[in-house]
Amino acid sequence: MSISKKGFVPVMLTPFKNDGNIDYHGLTLLTNFYLESGVSGLFANCLSSEMYNLSEAESLSIIKHVIDVSAGKVPVVATGTFGGNIPKQAETVKKVYDLGVDAVIGIASLLASDKEEEVTFLNNCLELLELTEKIPLGFYECPLPYKRVISPKHLGELVKTGRVVYHKDTCLDIKQIKEKLKVTSGHNFGLYDAYMAHAVESLEAGSAGLSCIQGNYFPELVVWLSTNFNNPSKREQIDLAQQFFIDNMVVMHNFYPMTAKYYLKKRGLNISTITRFPNSKGFTNQVMSSMNQLALNYEQLRNALEIKSVIC
Repeated sequence: MSISKKGFVPVMLTPFKNDGNIDYHGLTLLTNFYLESGVSGLFANCLSSEMYNLSEAESLSIIKHVIDVSAGKVPVVATGTFGGNIPKQAETVKKVYDLGVDAVIGIASLLASDKEEEVTFLNNCLELLELTEKIPLGFYECPLPYKRVISPKHLGELVKTGRVVYHKDTCLDIKQIKEKLKVTSGHNFGLYDAYMAHAVESLEAGSAGLSCIQGNYFPELVVWLSTNFNNPSKREQIDLAQQFFIDNMVVMHNFYPMTAKYYLKKRGLNISTITRFPNSKGFTNQVMSSMNQLALNYEQLRNALEIKSVIC
């Protein structure tokens, strides 16, 4: 996977029909929307995709659909460890890679239990590498079923194998981000940060880009920040964008991903707000009101930054 250009890799949503089945037409619209927004890659079959509420067949079908629609315009990565022992996860990695992804992502919390030590996690990762031949891999510090943060030391050891090219980081700690970037420097590897509260500092430190849920509301803004983070002539606008993410962090996490689907639908994307997550009953008029206010706040920011709106 090329990491030559700073950029935004969205954690993709999964649109569903009213009957709960996957909406492949909506997934096509969504994929094209990301591409038109200027993303540098796509992360299919992740937590935002509701991967734990998909069957293996559905996950594989979604990944293949995204690959077909994106048609090589950007790299595609996708989760390839759906649980089970390491040999079983290795077999799933091979299935996902055979679909045509650029790298297969391992879920850190599925590679060792929360009761197992970091050394066990490392050994399991090394076993996964051995069992998957030359397949390019990455890791994702997914918060479910629990969050396992990979230490800088062990991430460095994994990257030095030459097989690990991608990492979605959720440690929320800029000091640790910098340590991870230091030990992985000089390798064909990209760290993509999920935490937008320190997005600019992370990009300045050398992160390959951002991979955040906020990009499922306004991907063009995350692309703009990834492109302009070090432009001295836009310092004031950069600070505005960074503060916008900080100020609206909570509202974008509440009842996600239903809120993101509602927001995109409000923007004109023809998808439903249906989700397989169990929190849908809390989606009240008050939550919708907060989304409507977010839309107004973003429109003001978009105009201030002179960002062209992507038509859904």
